[in-house]
Amino acid sequence: MPDIKQTVTFNARPGLVFEALMDSKMHSDFTGAPAKIGAAAGQPFTAFGGYITGYNLEVTKNKTIVQAWRAKSWPKGTWSVVSFRLAAAKGGKTKLSFTHTGVPASSLKGITAGWNSSYWVPLKATIKTANAAAK
Repeated sequence: MPDIKQTVTFNARPGLVFEALMDSKMHSDFTGAPAKIGAAAGQPFTAFGGYITGYNLEVTKNKTIVQAWRAKSWPKGTWSVVSFRLAAAKGGKTKLSFTHTGVPASSLKGITAGWNSSYWVPLKATIKTANAAAK
């Protein structure tokens, strides 16, 4: 199965991007759907009202999130691995290097587009709003 690899730059420090991805309320706010996310390795998470489920494999605050991840519509026992790597970039920005491995071929096109439309675009908008409010 091919990997999804994306790189996104956010106009915020790594701590804010990490928090948005790992804090249940912030995650729910920027995606527009309920999420419940455990903070440490081994803890479970749900996103999009339980459509996405999994557990954290590795969590290093403000740097790394690795999760076992599955969609409700996938065949039973089918899992993938999602990896978010955060690095500080010039000007107080964050470079996020993202990989999603093990996505079933039938879901690859939709999930590839979904990361952009359901995560990166709304997260950038949330950060832009937060930055404007802070000024």
